[in-house]
Amino acid sequence: MSGKAQIKHFTDSEFEKEIKNGVVLVDFHANWCGPCRTLAPILEQVAKDMEGKVTIGKIDIDNEEKTAAHFQITSVPTMILFKNGKEVNRRIGLLSADAVKEFIKSAQ
Repeated sequence: MSGKAQIKHFTDSEFEKEIKNGVVLVDFHANWCGPCRTLAPILEQVAKDMEGKVTIGKIDIDNEEKTAAHFQITSVPTMILFKNGKEVNRRIGLLSADAVKEFIKSAQ
């Protein structure tokens, strides 16, 4: 896997910089969340399939509480789609790889 296709792990301190350019899908997750663990390999596959078109990142709501609170995350997994730093869409719950790809395409 090349560097671009890897899923990034965001922190509160770097979050704004990471979502500033292009299309970024952020998975708000928690280690204790079963559906979040199921979603992880799906997002890895989507990152490979859509390399160069989207950045996929994860943020742990238990460790990065400031960002989770800012976006009012009350359920996990929650995926928020950003385009050039602005939220354009969000989905709550587990999605298939095809559904994730369609979700990303909605911002392109």
